Amino acid sequence: MVTIRPGPVNVGGVELQNHLLLAAGVLGTTGASLSRMLLLGAGGVVTKSIGPLPKEGHSGPCLVALEDGLLNAMGLPNPSKEFVDELAPLAKKPVVASIFGGNPEEFAEVAGWFSGKVAAAELNLSCPHAEGYGAAIGSDPALVEACTRAVVRTGLPAWVKLTPNVTDITAIGKAAEKGGASAIVAVNTVKAMRISTGLRRPVLGNRYGGLSGTAIFPIAVRCVYELYEAVKVPIIGCGGVSTADNVVELMMAGASAVEIGSAVHGDIQVFEKIRAALYAKDGVMASEIVGCAHG
Repeated sequence: MVTIRPGPVNVGGVELQNHLLLAAGVLGTTGASLSRMLLLGAGGVVTKSIGPLPKEGHSGPCLVALEDGLLNAMGLPNPSKEFVDELAPLAKKPVVASIFGGNPEEFAEVAGWFSGKVAAAELNLSCPHAEGYGAAIGSDPALVEACTRAVVRTGLPAWVKLTPNVTDITAIGKAAEKGGASAIVAVNTVKAMRISTGLRRPVLGNRYGGLSGTAIFPIAVRCVYELYEAVKVPIIGCGGVSTADNVVELMMAGASAVEIGSAVHGDIQVFEKIRAALYAKDGVMASEIVGCAHG
């Protein structure tokens, strides 16, 4: 396996401790859990998605473990503005606030709460199971551009997290870039569902949810590959990463860094394990492999 030489990592205007980030929605609900993931080897962390108003989320079941991933329909539960205080102990750490809203004005409002308190804002324009938010907005290039532009005006670097549940992800990526995005995160979960044959009903309370984990890794690779040929801003790969070789593969597709989420569910030490296998003093420079799979 290819190994990478350790060194400074700057992606999308954020100084990271390494190329690995905790993805939004996984152990990102408190300052303590975010601090813990940094101590356990994450090079940066992304918070739970925070919106303009408190939300309780969908009724359960909200999370189901499958043989090859996780199926969830949380419904963006969050305490809204109260969450900002959780980040006080993490000042000057590589923390990215995941934010959502129903329109550009709401995105700007929420981003403003975090201005000066986090390294960047990650726009959740991709959640597949929250009506009026996420992918409902993120499938419209004009809205993606407008929401991105609104956050950029707050002064925070804007990372835009895209949904794979569109016909042409490059059109959405180009819209984010046009809006001033500092980086693109690809991808969020894939819209999916399972049905309990015993109960004769969907396993999730919301019926539909988002599939994450190893099952969607090939989708993430394809999306990153396509985006690398369509945009010039850095791409952060996300979706089913569980090994150091997965990280290298996404980087070869075009990712400058990688987010890890569902793998944490199976192994809380996953960041340290991947970091130990990924880096070596005699490894190649990361810049040598980012996008190298493009002929």
